[in-house]
Amino acid sequence: MYDYIIIGAGSAGCALAHRLSARPETRVLLLEAGPRDWHPFIHMPAGLAKLVGRKGVNWDYSTEPEAALDGRRLWWPRGKVLGGSSSINAMCYIRGVPGDYDEWADLGASGWRWDDVLPYFKRAEDNQRGESPLHGSDGPLSVSDLRYANPLASVFLQAAEQAGHRRNADFNGDAQQGFGFYQVTQRDGARCSSARAYLDRANERPNLEVVTMAQVSRVLIESGRAVGVEYRRRGQLKRAHASGEVILSGGALNSPQLLMLSGIGPADDLRRQGIRVEVDAPEVGANLQDHLDICSIDRCRSKLTYDRTNDLKIAFDYYLFKRGPGTSNIAETGGFARSALAQDARPDVQFHFVPAILDDHGRNRLPGFGYTVHACFLRPRSRGRLQLASADPGEKIRIHANYLSDAEGFDMAMMKQAVRMSQDILAQPAFDEYRDGKIFPPTAPDSDAELEAFIRAKAESIYHPVGTCRMGDDDAAVVDARLRVRGVSGLRVVDASVMPRLIGGNTNAPTIMIAERAADLILEDGAQPLRQVA
Repeated sequence: MYDYIIIGAGSAGCALAHRLSARPETRVLLLEAGPRDWHPFIHMPAGLAKLVGRKGVNWDYSTEPEAALDGRRLWWPRGKVLGGSSSINAMCYIRGVPGDYDEWADLGASGWRWDDVLPYFKRAEDNQRGESPLHGSDGPLSVSDLRYANPLASVFLQAAEQAGHRRNADFNGDAQQGFGFYQVTQRDGARCSSARAYLDRANERPNLEVVTMAQVSRVLIESGRAVGVEYRRRGQLKRAHASGEVILSGGALNSPQLLMLSGIGPADDLRRQGIRVEVDAPEVGANLQDHLDICSIDRCRSKLTYDRTNDLKIAFDYYLFKRGPGTSNIAETGGFARSALAQDARPDVQFHFVPAILDDHGRNRLPGFGYTVHACFLRPRSRGRLQLASADPGEKIRIHANYLSDAEGFDMAMMKQAVRMSQDILAQPAFDEYRDGKIFPPTAPDSDAELEAFIRAKAESIYHPVGTCRMGDDDAAVVDARLRVRGVSGLRVVDASVMPRLIGGNTNAPTIMIAERAADLILEDGAQPLRQVA
């Protein structure tokens, strides 16, 4: 018997486990479907390039055929390991802007305005630049400046300035707009995943039990209350019981799937799969949002890029001295800009620059040397949904992302803006001595039709799915503003799935913030004040 059972040791689950187990009398069980984060490529930042396609730490999802993207199935990597996606991502530390969270509150997520969430961002953060009104310096999550950057990263920033964009030294400061180096979730040159940040501090606590390779099959519900979970480990079916709460932190795909497998979801869909309906909740799995990304790639005359590297030397410098390209997150620079179609004062396009040829998530290795500009529209209007393939917990959820499906065609118009802005930066004089022709698009698109064809053929996810267990104060919302699942007591969802709308940027830091605030809400509801433990 545990006080709290947390399902999923990802960005949110690790933070929750640390905070909830800070009280010695509170017993916490953390269940993770993947293995421990033992692999050295997880901890060496540049090792993320070697993790692509490594199924042992990745759920390896793909969407259903996307009608607006030439019927392609898009690859969605999600972390299946301690630390979740924070163990395999590019470590960019981005919060979004105050208006993103004020928008959440306006949509019914009371208590989640910017002034409400900023203290939790700061509580989580240990920024090497020190304490400030917008940054914390003694939290578990290390946020650092990069130790190493490829020379082409600075060329990109010079080109962005030549294209009329301003420099920005802190995307999480007073203004997000502009171009600069990303700060990263690293500590002493190594990846600082949620597992490294939070579980390393809590692992010795006797009241916290962490179980890996544990695939949860359903939440146990009795008389309208969540009382435990059923999970499979090493071929054995096990049960664990909670006297307090069961907390789903599996992410935007796994948490809604587990709700549906437990009888909480669209009733007709559940009955078709032979699942007993506990709560008819039509929005479970709905409201799916993601940032669609388009890459512009040029060939490079120089061998400065990361396309052909001396891996032995990189490993030597990294493991002996924690220096050199091994400490790079690869996407070292980028920026935020307002397009000609911006709907308000917030930036609506984000860029990541990679000094390498990056096609199909890096899975398609092309000859030669090159550099890549990622660009994504930050506030898509299209909405997707998830659907159970069967009642078998081992069968992957069906992902209908429905990219570029908004009735007005605004998302496609914005993706075209993103390509044009990328092409403008790449055409600047700063790249003249490096540019050696185009790879994608192979020629500069002259017409809207050519741009659309390029986007439909090459756009991919940049890994920010959210929204499938939307929080709000309306009856249709899956969870209320305190993240409690409607219709069942003792059950919450704490991860990116509760976001009512995508924020303007990378989603890892906001997910950790959600967990930090959820810990207070959970302990408040249990009449147990949170002990402040960094």
